[in-house]
Amino acid sequence: MDRRTFVGALGAAGVASLLPSREPLMAAEKIDKIGLQLYTVRGEMKASVERTLKAVADIGYKEVEFHDYFGRPPRAIRQLLDRNGLKSPACHVSLDSLKTGFHRTLADAVEVGHKWLIVAYLGTNDRNSVDAIKRTAEAFNKAGRDAKEYKMRFAYHNHDFEFQEVEGKRIYDILLAECDPKYVDFEMDLYWATKAGASPLDYFAKHPGRFPLVHVKDAGPPPDRKMLEVGKGTIDWKAIFAQQKLGGIKHFLVEHDNPADPMQSIATSFRYLKELRF
Repeated sequence: MDRRTFVGALGAAGVASLLPSREPLMAAEKIDKIGLQLYTVRGEMKASVERTLKAVADIGYKEVEFHDYFGRPPRAIRQLLDRNGLKSPACHVSLDSLKTGFHRTLADAVEVGHKWLIVAYLGTNDRNSVDAIKRTAEAFNKAGRDAKEYKMRFAYHNHDFEFQEVEGKRIYDILLAECDPKYVDFEMDLYWATKAGASPLDYFAKHPGRFPLVHVKDAGPPPDRKMLEVGKGTIDWKAIFAQQKLGGIKHFLVEHDNPADPMQSIATSFRYLKELRF
């Protein structure tokens, strides 16, 4: 190559380097539909379901998760949701509800528009031995089979005790092993898992796609790990939500068990999540 050809090639390369790349840039992801577990505002719901749902929608929430209908029939709840542009993907139920009248509960859930019924807590006798946990898991599998008849899903929501060991095994690990993925999903409470010292990302990697719903609330520094509004603590939300597809996450539900000011709390968490990119 002579000098003129070399300089010309170098010039062309220089110009090309200044042109925009044709390779598409990876756009940062965001949460399109931020949800709320209404337990956070249970006092407000008890005072007025109508005013509270409107206030939640006005903040910008698109989804809500119930734990109680506060004396309203399912049809009335559905009408209130429609009026405020809200959807309700799930409702929490007790373990005892699986034993009596569960088909009625499922029918009510269909009327409201839920896609999941979720047991949110286990008593000591339902988790104090491997055999007890296996019996609980079988009850969950049956509930999942029943839910399938209504084109619904069943799931379990954790606290921190599930990450303790019983007979040398973590309760949560036993449940994941014994519950049939065809019938049982898991709603991971990211705060309680973190407080217990567990890694949500490790669970996503070991059990991909099994966590279609998550509870989102922040944790202060150790050792107390105080519950905080989202964005006010130490949990690395970008890292967790960047793996949403691996975990199977479809619904992000803000919660705070005992906020000083519930409406201010849910507004603070919403603003953080609305601006979050990952």
